[in-house]
Amino acid sequence: MLLFNIGYILHTVPIVHKYYLVSSEMTTIRKRNLENKKGYSAKDIEVLEGLEPVRHRPAMYIGGSDERAMHHLAAELLDNAMDEAVAGYANKIRFSLEADGTISVQDNGRGIPVDPHPKFKDKSALEVVMTTLHSGGKFGNKVYDTSGGLHGVGLSVVNALSENMKVEVARDKVLFVQEFARGIPVTKLINKGTVRRRGTNIVFRPDTKIFGSKSQFRANTLYKMARSKAYLYKGVEINWSCSEALITNKDKTPETEILHFPRGLSDYLVSRLDGRATILENFFHGEGKLNSQAGRVEWALAWPEDGDGSLDSYCNTIPTPEGGTHEAGLRAALTKGLKNYAQLAGNKRGNIINSDDIIGGAWGVLSVFIPNPEFQGQTKEKLTTANVSRHVETTLKDHFDHFLSGDPAAANILLERVLERAEERLKRRQAKETARKTATRKLRLPGKLSDCSQKSSKGTEIFLVEGDSAGGSAKSARNRNTQAILPLRGKILNVASASAEKLRANQELADIIQALGCGIGSSYDETKLRYERVIIMTDADVDGAHIASLLMTFFFQEMKNLIENGHLFLAIPPLYRISQGSITMYAQDDAHRENLIQENFNGRGKVEVSRFKGLGEMPAQQLKETTMDPNKRKLVRVIVPPPSHQSDPKETNDTESLVEDLMGRKPEKRLAFIQNNAQHIKQLDI
Repeated sequence: MLLFNIGYILHTVPIVHKYYLVSSEMTTIRKRNLENKKGYSAKDIEVLEGLEPVRHRPAMYIGGSDERAMHHLAAELLDNAMDEAVAGYANKIRFSLEADGTISVQDNGRGIPVDPHPKFKDKSALEVVMTTLHSGGKFGNKVYDTSGGLHGVGLSVVNALSENMKVEVARDKVLFVQEFARGIPVTKLINKGTVRRRGTNIVFRPDTKIFGSKSQFRANTLYKMARSKAYLYKGVEINWSCSEALITNKDKTPETEILHFPRGLSDYLVSRLDGRATILENFFHGEGKLNSQAGRVEWALAWPEDGDGSLDSYCNTIPTPEGGTHEAGLRAALTKGLKNYAQLAGNKRGNIINSDDIIGGAWGVLSVFIPNPEFQGQTKEKLTTANVSRHVETTLKDHFDHFLSGDPAAANILLERVLERAEERLKRRQAKETARKTATRKLRLPGKLSDCSQKSSKGTEIFLVEGDSAGGSAKSARNRNTQAILPLRGKILNVASASAEKLRANQELADIIQALGCGIGSSYDETKLRYERVIIMTDADVDGAHIASLLMTFFFQEMKNLIENGHLFLAIPPLYRISQGSITMYAQDDAHRENLIQENFNGRGKVEVSRFKGLGEMPAQQLKETTMDPNKRKLVRVIVPPPSHQSDPKETNDTESLVEDLMGRKPEKRLAFIQNNAQHIKQLDI
């Protein structure tokens, strides 16, 4: 109504005319739609028969119509051959890729049945399996105790999406052959006579109408697929071959290779690590039966020194990249086992460990063989069988407990490694929570902070001051426009020897992090640093030096970039005030005091020397004059030697080692340092 009135006021006739025109058009469209709905009848219901649904909607069965999905066809056939091996009826598989994109998979198992099917008297069991969805011998446990193909769609789907397929079955020393094209039989089952072998051989080429003319099999992908199957079942031998024309210069895929690994997953893990150093000399590996006749499980895990990890899991030799219940059982077993060991070892920090801390830094492989597995979808990327988690956890936990108790030294190394990851995780979470809070509300600054008035960080500085008393003097002495003051109460936490939990709970450190605004650890953001200079200002005595060392340790451990980018400084307050008449000077230490007296003060008057007990005892004017005024003060920039051509790359590592030795959790290293350097001490401030 409002739009109409405005139009009427501006230009009545055209607007009204247009309105009725649009209204008339909409009425016509509505009538047409109603007529269409009335015409919707039974004849409009399309029924797809046989394998037509697969060709119309391949993504429902193999996850798409791209190269990745095309490789799934080869995986389906290889899985069927592996099922025969796992069931104990085959021990050799031939897997070949030809130059024209043809793949052949042959096993020496029992062979697909060829006798007439009871429900389809005019068809062989082979033809039924190849042309009918949800047909096969794996729905129950009569033929296969464990298998990867369970939906009865594997062979038929591959057949439906193949330009041509040839199936050879050798049973009872007789060879039978049948050919198909796009899921439709082009020949009857033909008896080819006597042979001296057994098993099934399937040769197929994907349909370019489905996957496109440019899609092709990747030799390296298929080779890795075959190799992983051989690792997973150590009783099988896979004969791999590939046309030389399909191997690129960059590709290291062999033309032929016999894949057989008697040590199973242990060999697999060695291959995956590829010479990378591990924190433990021995792998955690083994196999065991699951409870209640539920199958069996095999595993192998190692923890590389570089910390990067990856876990591959399988069910009945089928890869499960999205994990599932078997992975959940593994995670639960390792987490509970390591927590229990930490408790027995008297390490109270063990309660912060979770499964990601253990698995995240591990390279491993997990394989289960179970009857009637349940997967998420036909592509079987995630195992969902509910009871597997409990069975895997029970079996693995016993073995993991023996692994830890059998080698306490190795167990302690693993525990410390996992605890480091746990503490780093908690630090990252804390940083994210702080960032999230800052983003959802106005910046909240510590109540003790006396901030500067300048909004830009350029030219600004924050003084971290020892004690409230010194903080009061500093507040009076500062330049309110560019200088902020944050008083600290006593000695802060030594972050090098404290847990992440203690770091999070420490109010003094929380105030520093909050005031600077740049985050810590991996969340450090230089652009969010609120001050150009961070100045540590402590008393010029041993306690002051100790507090300064604790603060520098904190910045080195949690904000290393702040140091490397030249933002951290030490203020140099005087220890003595020397005066004679109108002359007043300040000395940093005893030696400096004596030099000043000798060089600048004559013997005509009394020289008064007063020692400052601390920054809190200094009048604001003196503090400003000696320590805070940029025109008169002395500052020392804290640096970390960079690993460049100008300095030895080992210097940075030496710095880290020195911080760990002097500030870390091992007091014996501090004792050794004191013993080695005691001879260099000339005087003690006691």
